[in-house]
Amino acid sequence: MNIEKLKAKMALNGDHGKDLANYLNISKSILSSKMNETNGFEFTQNEILKIKEKYSLSSSEVDEIFFLQSEVS
Repeated sequence: MNIEKLKAKMALNGDHGKDLANYLNISKSILSSKMNETNGFEFTQNEILKIKEKYSLSSSEVDEIFFLQSEVS
């Protein structure tokens, strides 16, 4: 997961973690765990679809954010 790209999309839409958590009907702490991929948490397909719709993401943006490993410099 590329958390920085998701955070950038959120910022472009004036959203913070609380906004996205409310939209997905999850707690802010669960959202944080999903974004950081900690404690075994990951976004569900339904949540990814909702995020795609909320931020008008293209299929390639969805891949970049949720499925492609970010490169480490």
